[in-house]
Amino acid sequence: MSQVPDLNQLFQSAQVEGILSNDSLQALNVHDIGAQIQAGLGIRVDDVTASEVVLVTIMPDDSGSIEYGGNAAIVRAGHNTVLDALLNSNQQDNILVHNRYLNGFVLYPYCSVSQAVRMDAQNYTPNQGTPLYDEAVVLLGTVLAKAQEFADNGVPVRTVTLIISDGADAHSHRASAKTVRSLVQDLLRTENHIIAAMGIDDGGTDFHQVFREMGIREQWILTPGNSQKEIRNAFQVFSQSAVRASQSAGGFSQASLGGFSAS
Repeated sequence: MSQVPDLNQLFQSAQVEGILSNDSLQALNVHDIGAQIQAGLGIRVDDVTASEVVLVTIMPDDSGSIEYGGNAAIVRAGHNTVLDALLNSNQQDNILVHNRYLNGFVLYPYCSVSQAVRMDAQNYTPNQGTPLYDEAVVLLGTVLAKAQEFADNGVPVRTVTLIISDGADAHSHRASAKTVRSLVQDLLRTENHIIAAMGIDDGGTDFHQVFREMGIREQWILTPGNSQKEIRNAFQVFSQSAVRASQSAGGFSQASLGGFSAS
């Protein structure tokens, strides 16, 4: 297999299989987006020995309001809690993780859990904007491309994705909630994907509405308040869901239907 996966080939393959709709394909066929997706693909399929793979993908909000709200440390700790839970899972050898911040910085592309970089004050200083829709498209495009890469090589794959924001979209230039919804619906239709979202209370945003408009199912929306305890608990709930989803194909479909309430 070539060193760099051919995104066009992966997306066409997904379309041929009925996974990717025309609307989603158009959303992913935008100037510059391919390079952003490539940056997250990470480990080559040939270098993964697992007979099945679970992709766990996290997008922490790095907008300035996270810092302003005093939540930077708890978001860092929350991400690290997820890594710890996956490291302690019996299935850790089957799990690949990827972290892309909300403004596009890739902390680490898909890699084994043991190689993932922990978030700290040096690599996470939230001071950007909130291009929620644009970056959700890049993130989901990356999930789709990596999953398709494994599927095309005969490796069964399931995915669990978490998008985190403490505000509604403010800085997207090309995508809308509808664009994101198209991708989310395509992925969910295959029943191999869980897409979750966490809205950290900013005192005014209706996160249930924001995330529902993006196509995320109600049972996969977490809305902690602004206290560190609530945010920590929300990350723990996601961790439990990610671990449970990685345990078996049967467990995955059960978990995906149950949502966080099944934790």
